Amino acid sequence: MLADPLPRRWQHVQAVGAKAERLGRRLGAEDIQILAAAGWLHDIGYSPSIKETRFHALDGARWLVSQGFCPRLAGLVAHHSCASYEADERGLSEAIWAEFPREESVVSDVLWFADMTTCPDGQDLTVGERLAEIRERYGPEDLVTKFWTEPRHL
Repeated sequence: MLADPLPRRWQHVQAVGAKAERLGRRLGAEDIQILAAAGWLHDIGYSPSIKETRFHALDGARWLVSQGFCPRLAGLVAHHSCASYEADERGLSEAIWAEFPREESVVSDVLWFADMTTCPDGQDLTVGERLAEIRERYGPEDLVTKFWTEPRHL
């Protein structure tokens, strides 16, 4: 669902999925299967075929539920990488919190770390480098850039 329409996003997703699974095993995280699945599916909401709200975390989580995936996986996708803060900026906070619980665990931490240390082409970055890449890619006036540069979110 991402490979053809968004090949660069697909490269990112593959690298995040592999990294999340690898790090999870090294850290002794329970539930490696759900961690790997969350890594592979965290950006599914960017797929043009399932976009509804234009907020990929919420669209992806809703799609997962509609396809019969477990609520825990949908919650990990809904809240990955500070998505609840972006939901605030988009006016979707009530929806994301009402529909999906936010997990605080080694699994969610590893997912966030894997996402925030992987560039769009799949290479490893530091968190600082990733945030700089996001600012450059989206531009200074984009909501995503503003969200990441707000001091309350960092």
